[in-house]
Amino acid sequence: MTGTALRTGLIGYGLAGSVFHAPLIAATEGLALDTVVTANPERQEQARAEHAGIRVAASADELFERAGDLDLVVIASPNNTHVPLATTALKAGLSVVVDKPVAGTAGEARDLAALADKSGLLLSVFQNRRWDNDFLTVRRLIDDGELGDVWRFESRYERWRPRLKGGWRESGDPAQVGGLLYDLGSHVVDQALVLFGPATRVYAESDNRRPGAETDDDTFVALTHASGVRSHLYVSATAAQLGPRFRVLGSRAGYVKYGLDPQEQALRAGERPGPEWGREPESAWGRLGSGESPSTGGGTLVPTLPGDYPAYYAAVAKALRGDGPNPVTALEAAAALDVIEAARRSARDGVAVPL
Repeated sequence: MTGTALRTGLIGYGLAGSVFHAPLIAATEGLALDTVVTANPERQEQARAEHAGIRVAASADELFERAGDLDLVVIASPNNTHVPLATTALKAGLSVVVDKPVAGTAGEARDLAALADKSGLLLSVFQNRRWDNDFLTVRRLIDDGELGDVWRFESRYERWRPRLKGGWRESGDPAQVGGLLYDLGSHVVDQALVLFGPATRVYAESDNRRPGAETDDDTFVALTHASGVRSHLYVSATAAQLGPRFRVLGSRAGYVKYGLDPQEQALRAGERPGPEWGREPESAWGRLGSGESPSTGGGTLVPTLPGDYPAYYAAVAKALRGDGPNPVTALEAAAALDVIEAARRSARDGVAVPL
């Protein structure tokens, strides 16, 4: 796999496929978007209009019939298809990127990892929010010692969506792997584990708040890490007032940051990665300090590092060529699923669950 661009097939052209994966693949040196799979005629036309010269297939079977023409398959279809499609792709000799969550259970994720390892193929999980601007900034503050020893980490991914939108993400059927804990929870749990290492204890509260809700739309998860840090993680579609995206408290200082990374909004608006990609204005920067209230201007403004979603696929391309590590392994994703499964048990039984 040297020289020419790696030919990439993309399964699914809904929100994940059209807004995140396709633009980032197309912007990555060393990757070429070859085929998009979607059965929806309108999405087929959208894909052709947005990515000139690509092939369009109506089913994954059509794609796999051409497995020998491809180097990588990206799976951005509904959650319940991730495991069967990834399994088929790996058995067809194709490296795979799977959108989060890679599977419905940690056991399934580990089985996929074992299959990929046995086949000598790359299996990577799209955890793009490891490259959020605020997460990169928190990581830098921790690495530079500006917070001291971190004692408590608060992370919120909250929205105000008091009415159901419908679709598989809100389905109560366990086979659909829906609900916010698997959706937004996959991000906040992964980020906490990346920053502070494995969890030893999980406690959770989970509710179906909205009229007609079949699955969780307001969930809180508390983690005790082996490192001693405590993480408090919130995901909600029912937050009428949004809390800080991050509040990190340490022995020297604390950091508070509001608002979401601008990359998703930019991609939705049709913008593409360029020189100023991922930057946000000073008005959105977080504050670092001790004993002051950020809400009244206390503390020091901290310039937010640029967000860098393109870095994920750049790392995938390097890994496929043998020039770097897998940016997000299935075993890392399995560790996050261990936490999510424990959180579901905790919320159901009203007890803390040891890991």
